[in-house]
Amino acid sequence: MGIPRQLPNAITVARIPLAVVFFVLLLMGGQYGDSDLVLRWVAGGLFVLAISTDWVDGYLARKYDIVSDFGKLWDPIADKLLTGAGFVGLAILGEVSWWIVIVILIREWGITIHRLMVASEHIVAAAWMGKLKTAFQGVALGWALLPLHVLVGMPVWTVVTFVLMLVVLVLTVLSGIDYIVAQARGVREGRRAK
Repeated sequence: MGIPRQLPNAITVARIPLAVVFFVLLLMGGQYGDSDLVLRWVAGGLFVLAISTDWVDGYLARKYDIVSDFGKLWDPIADKLLTGAGFVGLAILGEVSWWIVIVILIREWGITIHRLMVASEHIVAAAWMGKLKTAFQGVALGWALLPLHVLVGMPVWTVVTFVLMLVVLVLTVLSGIDYIVAQARGVREGRRAK
């Protein structure tokens, strides 16, 4: 028994409004010192649910052989909106340094803009390093967004969050370099083939 051909794409598209709702709830929940913990749990839980759909849509598309150019293009965009909302929200709340967020966003949106610019020529699917980066971003943001400081204590939460964000920063930059190198190699090989 199969699944509807558009289900993976529908799941991808659903992440976009989820990102907006999550962002609003996160800001309404406020900073940990004066936060509404219920709203923070809901925002964090919604993020975890939404980022988990990234695995689900990809799994369904591959399992049922319904991978599409739409999914290859829009899946990373939906991811960037969701994770970008998480990073910006945490920076607004003062829980993650703006410099880390800015470097991550420059890489994320720079690559996304490039993907859109070359979409008429070819669709650039995410490479393994980009997938690893996105998975690690999901884990790090999930940790930072859920009010786990209640369980582990604020000092532990702060240190773990900082370390996770530094690892995310390194993976994000390295995967950006990997993308640029792969694209440059592809352009050279394309020119040689002509």
